[in-house]
Amino acid sequence: MVRTAHIAFLLLIALVVLTGFAAYGIFLHTLKSPGPLTAEKPVLIASGQGTQEIAEKLAAEGVISHPLVFAITSKLQSAGGSLKAGEYLVPAGASTQDVIQLLQSGRVFQRKITVAEGLMSTEIVDLINAAPALEGTIETIPAEGTLLPETYNYVYGDTRQQVIDRMQAAMKKTLSELWEKRSTTTPVKTPEEAVTLASVVEKETGIASERPRVAGVFANRLRIGMPLQSDPTVIYAITMGKMKLERQLYRKDLNIESPYNTYFVKGLPPGPIANPGRASLDAVLNPENNDFYYFVADGTGGHVFGKTLDDHTRNVAKWREIQRKSAQ
Repeated sequence: MVRTAHIAFLLLIALVVLTGFAAYGIFLHTLKSPGPLTAEKPVLIASGQGTQEIAEKLAAEGVISHPLVFAITSKLQSAGGSLKAGEYLVPAGASTQDVIQLLQSGRVFQRKITVAEGLMSTEIVDLINAAPALEGTIETIPAEGTLLPETYNYVYGDTRQQVIDRMQAAMKKTLSELWEKRSTTTPVKTPEEAVTLASVVEKETGIASERPRVAGVFANRLRIGMPLQSDPTVIYAITMGKMKLERQLYRKDLNIESPYNTYFVKGLPPGPIANPGRASLDAVLNPENNDFYYFVADGTGGHVFGKTLDDHTRNVAKWREIQRKSAQ
C-alpha cells in the first residue's frame, strides 16, 4: 500500500510538472505568435497609464489578443525598461512580445509633413494647421520667405508653432551656409535680397536644372538696369500673398502700380513673393554665367531662352502657336 501511494504521489507530481510545462509552452506561444493586426496601426499610449490599462487599450484596439499575457510579461520584463508614453506605429502581425519591446524602446511614431518649394506663407500655415496629431493653431502668418520648404518629422503632441519655428531656423541656417559660399557673379547684395530673388526664380520654374539659368537671366537684367518683368511678381502684387490667383493674368495686370510688379518697377520687389527652397537660393547665389536676357515657356514644362529681343519675339510666337493648337 505504501509503495502504491508513493507511486501515485510521484505520478501526481509528474502530472503537475507536465501541466506546468504545457501551460508555460502555451504562454510562450501566445506571447510570441503573430498578433491580430492585418495592417500597421498607430496607437497612442497616454502619459500616466498603468500596465493593465495599457493592456486593455491594446486589446480594445485590436493590437493584441491576450491582455493578461501582455500585463504579466511586461512586469516580468520590467528590467528591459518601463512602458513609455507616446504614439507608436505597430507593424502588422506584431506579436505581444514585439509590442512590449516597442513600447519599452520609446521609438515613437515619426510623422512627416512635406512643404513644397515656392508656397506662400499663407499656404504653408494652412498645410500645418491641417496636419494631424499636432497641437495649437498658427494665428500669425510668418513673413514671406522666412520658411524653408522641406520634409519635417514630428511626433504626436508637438505644437504647430514648433514646426514653424523649425522651418524658420532651417531657413536661417541654410541661407547662412549658402551666403558664405556665394559667387562673386551674384547681383544680390544681402541675404535678404537673395531670398527675394530666389522666390522669383522659384515661381518661374519648377525644373531644378533651369534654376541657375533663370537666375543668370535675372542677374543679367539687374546688372544693366533692365526690369525683371516676371509674371509671378504681378500675381503677388494682386494677391499680396493672401490667396491664390484663380485666373490667368490679363495684359492690363502688367500695368498695376505696385512695388511688387516688376513690369512697373526696375530692380527687385521689396520682399519675397514665396518661400524658396535650397536649390533656388543656391541658384541665385551662384547663377549661371550666360548671355541670355529673355525666356518663355516651351510647351513641355520648361523654357526656351533668348539672347536678343528678336530671339525672344520668335520664341514667343512659337509659344503662342503651341497655345493656339492646344486650344483647338
